[in-house]
Amino acid sequence: MNLEPYLPVILFILIGAAVGVVPQVIGFVFGPNRPDKAKNSPYECGFEAFEDARMKFDVRYYLVAILFILFDLEIAFLFPWAVSLREIGATGFWAMMLFLGILIVGFVYEWKKGALDWE
Repeated sequence: MNLEPYLPVILFILIGAAVGVVPQVIGFVFGPNRPDKAKNSPYECGFEAFEDARMKFDVRYYLVAILFILFDLEIAFLFPWAVSLREIGATGFWAMMLFLGILIVGFVYEWKKGALDWE
């Protein structure tokens, strides 16, 4: 069995792992370790915590976060589409217009329901 064609892939994986792991190991081994009370205290927005860490958040926070991720990921589809627009032609153009139409209908629905209002 000849594994020579896989050598570049194996090297790529090893070098990638080394670039991610070696700096962390160097920092852990050679970095200063001088903990004090302020360094070991929990950090929350620059002031002391005044409530339980397990308090409930308003559902609207999660709605806005999910909507942001949803629309952000959908917008990411526009970049490869724009780059390959000449190759995909009119069919690809109208398919993306349908996609954007559905996206706009969802956006208007969320807007009318008040999911984007922050009080």
